[in-house]
Amino acid sequence: MLLINKIDGTNEDTVRSEFSRYGFSEMLTVSAAHRQGLDDLLDEVVERLPEEGTTETLDDDPGRMRIAFVGRPNVGKSTLVNRLLGEERMIASEVPGTTRDSIAVDMERDGREYRLIDTAGLRRKGRVDEVVEKFSVVKTLQAIEQCQVAVLMLDATEGVTDQDASVLGAVLDAGRALVVAINKWDGLTEYQREQAEALLSRKLSFVPWAEVVRISAQHGSGLRELFRAIHQAHASATMEFSTSEVNRALEIAYETNPPPAIRGHVSKLRYVHPGGSNPPTFIVHGTRLKDLPESYKRYLENFFRKRFKLVGTPVQFIFREGTNPYEGKKNVLTERQVKAKRRLMKHVRGK
Repeated sequence: MLLINKIDGTNEDTVRSEFSRYGFSEMLTVSAAHRQGLDDLLDEVVERLPEEGTTETLDDDPGRMRIAFVGRPNVGKSTLVNRLLGEERMIASEVPGTTRDSIAVDMERDGREYRLIDTAGLRRKGRVDEVVEKFSVVKTLQAIEQCQVAVLMLDATEGVTDQDASVLGAVLDAGRALVVAINKWDGLTEYQREQAEALLSRKLSFVPWAEVVRISAQHGSGLRELFRAIHQAHASATMEFSTSEVNRALEIAYETNPPPAIRGHVSKLRYVHPGGSNPPTFIVHGTRLKDLPESYKRYLENFFRKRFKLVGTPVQFIFREGTNPYEGKKNVLTERQVKAKRRLMKHVRGK
């Protein structure tokens, strides 16, 4: 809506003609100081409100791949989005915290449609004190929840910091596909690159399934490799499985490496079925699954990841035990069984 304020003491027709060059078919004129035209404004607002119970979500166009660029402040997220768009759409500055809100921009590249989401940088909770920054954190977490692939941007000159680990934790909690982009790689010497590689392999050892890409947001190098990794992560996260193929995978994994015995009992993995995508989820049914060691759960995850070639996405397993139908029921003996038990007890005492 085009709203023209401070019209008191002016000719409304003249004012409307001056603003008509902006192409708005309808415009409202008000005087906020003297409450002139506010009733018409409220009526127009109420008429344009959505129906009760409807909400607008980020997934209003399911055909677009939703990519969220996340990281701590001043790692080059806005610069990268501008480079991908080919124009200065986002405000990029060396001052940390320039981006305050999550901004979604649609883009088409090589015949595919994308929605790029530039998010505000996340800092540790102890350093977030302004109300505006707290709002920015909430919007960034919402963008992570609603995206399909999260691109975690790191600064090659500073390595993996505690703030980067907190951002990575938010992506893992949401279960989203992940691609790690190391920015400012072109500014490092050969020795600095070797040191950075050693640090990355140590700091990111708990997410070995995430592909790491070296890029330069300012000069545009590595963007082809970045999109290749994004496509692989998206394909893995949204892959559909049949019940028969996942059961076959579980059978091979069980026969190759059975679960260890815990207190003389072995967990039984009876069958599995798909439970959803983004991330790929598998629901395993069996007995004594509460005693299944964490090491064996990681073995199942790695086995499924290797068998189905899942790259760049977490894999979730949900273990469910069947209920015992005889639990809580007392076995009542018949009169004949009671007499047989007495004869047996008499015979045992006699010996």
